[in-house]
Amino acid sequence: MNIVAIVGSISKNSYNRKIVEFMQERYKGKIDIEILSIEELPMYNEDIELSPPSVVKEIKAKIKSSDGILIATPEFNHSIPGVLKNALDWFSRVEYVMIDKPSMIIGASQGGFGTIRAQTNLRQILNSGAIRTLNLPGNEVFISNVQDKVDEKGVLIDESTIRQLDKVIDNFIEWINRVK
Repeated sequence: MNIVAIVGSISKNSYNRKIVEFMQERYKGKIDIEILSIEELPMYNEDIELSPPSVVKEIKAKIKSSDGILIATPEFNHSIPGVLKNALDWFSRVEYVMIDKPSMIIGASQGGFGTIRAQTNLRQILNSGAIRTLNLPGNEVFISNVQDKVDEKGVLIDESTIRQLDKVIDNFIEWINRVK
């Protein structure tokens, strides 16, 4: 099963990226997770949407051919980061590659709320007309105080969080099989 991952932070030390990298390794026998490189996407511009840069075409093709989408978002000012919104704007124009694609959301933050507000905002966006992913219901993953749940290399070591991810990944696989 081929899953593409969109990480809403382009920081090289992003906790959300490290969680997705952990998931790539842990679930290797169940699913293949490819992290999409959204840091090279230009700012969305309607003037060029009919002839977008090659990076836009390449990423959209990967989304289109995937079985599902994993989105990992930090929380910036009670919302999703601008780089993530920009990527979603590109993916929701001209060729609607996200419509009816199974999706799931996770988010990690250093604060106590674990991206609750960002994920609420993201769910609204994913329900918009030109995106309309089939988001996995009832499986929220809000990783709060993430700095206390990883080792010095950023690898997730918190057993409770790992068990939750195990369950949610199984539910996501079942969701993909059900909605396809």
